[in-house]
Amino acid sequence: MPMISRRNFLKVGTAAAITVPYLPELLAEPLGKPPGIQLYTVADALQADVPGTIHKLSKIGYRVVESFPYKGFNAKTLRSALDEAGLSCPSCHLPLNQPNLDPLFEEAHVLGAHYAVSSVLQPPGSAGSSGSHGLSALTADDFKRMAALMNSVAAKARGVGLQYAYHNHDFEFRTLNNGKIGYDILLSETDPSLVKFELDCGWMAVAGYSPAEYFERYPSRYRMMHVKDFVKGSKKSTSLQGPLRPVGTELGRGMPDYRPIFAAAAKTSIQYYFVEQEPPFLEMTSLHVAEVDYAYLETL
Repeated sequence: MPMISRRNFLKVGTAAAITVPYLPELLAEPLGKPPGIQLYTVADALQADVPGTIHKLSKIGYRVVESFPYKGFNAKTLRSALDEAGLSCPSCHLPLNQPNLDPLFEEAHVLGAHYAVSSVLQPPGSAGSSGSHGLSALTADDFKRMAALMNSVAAKARGVGLQYAYHNHDFEFRTLNNGKIGYDILLSETDPSLVKFELDCGWMAVAGYSPAEYFERYPSRYRMMHVKDFVKGSKKSTSLQGPLRPVGTELGRGMPDYRPIFAAAAKTSIQYYFVEQEPPFLEMTSLHVAEVDYAYLETL
């Protein structure tokens, strides 16, 4: 049977008087799970209109979101908009390298989240603690200290009914002074019963590593994944800043190839997947990006 997109289906359905109840069968669910979006993708739209943006995401077809602390963020306002649109927020990105985590955990509870997620979680005194420019100077010992902090944060999260997960970028895949990569240290030095991972497939791939292989090696460590593209032909990079930072693009217009990645992810403990695009958006609005990304999921 030939592939048919949701938009084409809608056109055919109108002409043939096909009724709306058939539409859910064509929702983009490559893992048999509802499609999600990291709200960072539409940060500009959120800052202008939270309820309107969430409603538009629902109309596109998204059913779950992942939050982040955007400018003017208010957990109660976002929760109200999500409830009104029939969306859920199972995961929150939070700045968890702070002494008092209680207010952040409370935000997660207000949103109804189960996962408290962080990235670039640098302990005080490490090379990266001064900002993202220092990430290229992280040592193996820095990553071990980072793993210890992850264990501590995860234990506190569990104490209030949340599950901690770590989200990678590309800097974790630089070869270190001991010949290892930081990401492998984080996996080996954290408690599997406490610390779970959210694999950002785009960042891992552009750093030269295979998301599918990591899913196969550590199937029980992953609970979520980010579906992200970078421009085709992007050079291998472990930089988050400057000219070496890779450029993002819409899903299906760049790399990596997600078919083998989703095939491997289906054999893991992954519960949610979220599309995400790195700004700037040069050819379209962020909400149009969200629509293009959702349409790509329909092809998987």
